[in-house]
Amino acid sequence: MDDKIQLGIIGGSGLYSMQELSDITAVSLDTPFGPTSDDYIIGTLEGVRVAFLPRHGNGHRLIPTEINFKANIYGFKQLGVSRIISVTAVGSLKEDIHPLDIVIPDQFYDHTKHRESTFFGKGLAAHIAYADPFCCDLAALIHESAVETGSTAHKGGTLICIEGPAFSTRAESNLYRQWGMDIIGMTIVQEAKLSREAEICYAAMALVTDDDCWHEEETDVTAATVVENLENNIAHAKRIIRNTVPKIPPARECTCANALEKAIVTAAEKIPSEIRRDLALLLDKYLP
Repeated sequence: MDDKIQLGIIGGSGLYSMQELSDITAVSLDTPFGPTSDDYIIGTLEGVRVAFLPRHGNGHRLIPTEINFKANIYGFKQLGVSRIISVTAVGSLKEDIHPLDIVIPDQFYDHTKHRESTFFGKGLAAHIAYADPFCCDLAALIHESAVETGSTAHKGGTLICIEGPAFSTRAESNLYRQWGMDIIGMTIVQEAKLSREAEICYAAMALVTDDDCWHEEETDVTAATVVENLENNIAHAKRIIRNTVPKIPPARECTCANALEKAIVTAAEKIPSEIRRDLALLLDKYLP
C-alpha cells in the first residue's frame, strides 16, 4: 500500500463521515487562510490512502457562505492530494432529472455574491483557463462507477450555485430553468475554482434531493425533504466512491495538473513576500 495521500473526498449535506475507511487518523491543519471546516480524516479505501473532509463540519455547523473554501482546498494541497471527489446535494431544474438521480456536472454558473473564489490578488495576478471547470477524466470515472452500481446517473449538466441558505423563490427557480440550468445547489463552485488554481483535479457527484419549487405537481423543497432523500442517496454515493478509487490511474494526463503554467502574469520580483510565502505550494513550481 502507498502511504501517500492520493485522493481527497469532500462530504456534503448528509455525508459527514465514511465508515468504509480503515487505518484512520484525524489531522488538524493550520493554513495561511485560517481554519478548515473540520479535521481531515485520513484513512485507507480500497488500498488507497484518502483524506475525507465534511464540508459543513461534523454535525453540519456551517451554512454555505460560512465555509472557508480557501482553507479547505489549501489543506488538501498541504496533504499532497492531487484529486478531489466532491459530494453535494442539489435540486433538479429539469423534468428528466428526478429526486434520487445522480448528476456528474460538467459546467456551472456562479450566482453567489459574498464568497472568495481565488487564491490570487493582493499583489499577485493570475488568470487560469477555465472553459471546462471540472476534471473530465475524473468525472468520467465517477459516471462509469455510478452506472455500474445501478444508479440513474446523468453524465454532464450545468449547475447553478446560489448563495443560500434559503432555497429559491418560485420566480428565481423558473428563471434558472429559462437560463438552461439543469441542477441547483449552494456549494462546489468555489471548491472547483480553487482546486483548479491549486492544480488539483476536481469532479463532483451531485445527489438530487428535490425538484426545487418550479414543479407544480410536486411539493416545494424543504430541509426535511432534502434530508430524507439524502439518506437514501448517501449509500449509493459511498458505493460509487468505493468503485471509483481503484480505477484512478497513478499518473494524470489532464490539463488540471499544469493549470498555472501560463496563468501567472505578475513579475516574480513584484510578488509581495507574504503572498509568495502563503502560496508557496502553488507558486514554487513556476517561480525562480
